[in-house]
Amino acid sequence: MRNYLQLFLLLFVISATAQNNYISEVWVSDNGDGTYKNPVLYADYSDPDACRVGDDFYMTSSSFGCLPALQVLHSKDLVNWTIIGAAVSHALPPVTDVLPQHGNRVWAPCIRYHDGMFYIFWGDPDQGVFMVKSSKPEGPWESPVLVKAAKGIIDTSPLWDDDGKVYLVHGFAGSRAGLKSILAICELSEDASKAITPSRIIFDGHEKHQTIEGPKFYKRNGYYYIFAPAGGVPTGWQVAMRSKNVYGPYEDRVVMRRGNTDINGPHQGAWIDTPTGENWFLHFQDVGAYGRVVHLQPLRWFNDWPVIGNDANNDGCGEPVLVYKKPNVGKTYPICTPQESDEFNALTISPQWQWNANINEKWYFCDAAKGLLRLYSYPVPDTYKNLWDVSNMLLQKTPAENFTATIKLTFTPIEKYKGERTGLVVMGLNYAGLIVENTTSGLKLSQVECTKADRGEEEKINAILDLKEKTIYLRAKFHNIGGRIKESEGGMDMIVVCDFSYSFDGKNFKPLGNEFQAKEGKWIGAKVGTFCTRPAIVTNDGGWMEVDWFRITKK
Repeated sequence: MRNYLQLFLLLFVISATAQNNYISEVWVSDNGDGTYKNPVLYADYSDPDACRVGDDFYMTSSSFGCLPALQVLHSKDLVNWTIIGAAVSHALPPVTDVLPQHGNRVWAPCIRYHDGMFYIFWGDPDQGVFMVKSSKPEGPWESPVLVKAAKGIIDTSPLWDDDGKVYLVHGFAGSRAGLKSILAICELSEDASKAITPSRIIFDGHEKHQTIEGPKFYKRNGYYYIFAPAGGVPTGWQVAMRSKNVYGPYEDRVVMRRGNTDINGPHQGAWIDTPTGENWFLHFQDVGAYGRVVHLQPLRWFNDWPVIGNDANNDGCGEPVLVYKKPNVGKTYPICTPQESDEFNALTISPQWQWNANINEKWYFCDAAKGLLRLYSYPVPDTYKNLWDVSNMLLQKTPAENFTATIKLTFTPIEKYKGERTGLVVMGLNYAGLIVENTTSGLKLSQVECTKADRGEEEKINAILDLKEKTIYLRAKFHNIGGRIKESEGGMDMIVVCDFSYSFDGKNFKPLGNEFQAKEGKWIGAKVGTFCTRPAIVTNDGGWMEVDWFRITKK
């Protein structure tokens, strides 16, 4: 009996390890020869922050109104990452929100480990500073706590000082606070759950560092350090500040710029050290429709100032690297990447998926026995002209410049009710997709497109055909056909187009409709996924769709 139990446990561990060791077909940063290429994550992990606990690294990023919120990633070497959970599983405050909060809620979080607990702080620009904590990075995490109620506070980062005091540095969103380009500090209670002093402005960037924001708080060699980006998301630079007093005055330096590279706006991220004593910096680059992708840069200290990237002329300001030797963490670890494809064989949805709003428990059923995800059709008002305000959009980040997303689904609408819909969607400020709908003249497949969806423009049909099959394969193929720096603005002009096709056997695909130019969402990159809706007049029950699998491939 003991041998059988040991074998079972071994198989369980092997299975869990295999599930955690997902390797993308479309983007792998680890070159397999001791070097890596940037970006380490070609996906929209906006405003990344990270911390090290022992031999393990943990990262989180802005999730805005998407749920689960604050996805947590784990790495052993800063290059190979996997998603291990999310700090907010189903609802952001206020939990009564049922509509998507595009561009709101979770801005620029900060993850820290202190005295046996993981903490994540973030600024909600409309409500204030929130915090969640857990003894385990994969969770469960406690419910969010409102640390400081205030409109316009964003980009929060805590510091536990040597004397036991806890401080919080933050920025201000001009759109809500009526003031930006400044940083402030307040003191928190011993348990970091409440602000106990007003915020005091400690740095003004109006003259030298316009739009300074995203501060990260550290202490080293008796100096308080604030790392902060300035100059705007697509065009800015990385600033470091230091002072012997927590409230300043702070000296400041630019420690990384784009320089002669094509990495526009390299800034906002996390300083991390390794167990072997190396120093590194994770930051993002805004690449338009793909969102804000994550880069890893070497960091060295010189005269108690950080220098980030390659400082060829030794002036203290580095440039981003594209290929570099991997961090020395004392060991070599297997290649892995964040999860993308999903066979839906588990009791829960894989952690790369996010909904458009606070999650309704009646939206879906994970049928692990059959290896299916069932989405029930959810009522939407007839006042909706497009999918922008639909809450039960199940979406994931785009994972590379060029890739193909394919879904196998079966649609089972209630025949007497018309207007139930499902399909494959590429979602952003503009969106397009392949939509299966139960109409008065039978089941139809349409290739649809909506420009300015966020402004309430109506969805239009580019092509339509009759369907006799309820099971269908839908495909969206992404191509980057233009990526260049806008010299006048310093931003990336990335042109991403999608072609749509369908199949009834999963092998022979036929194109349908028009080529679509993808567009980013509200502060996020374009996303791809599915949904299932019905008209709100059908109130008692509805039909459903079942996803057999969703796959991200090269072709």
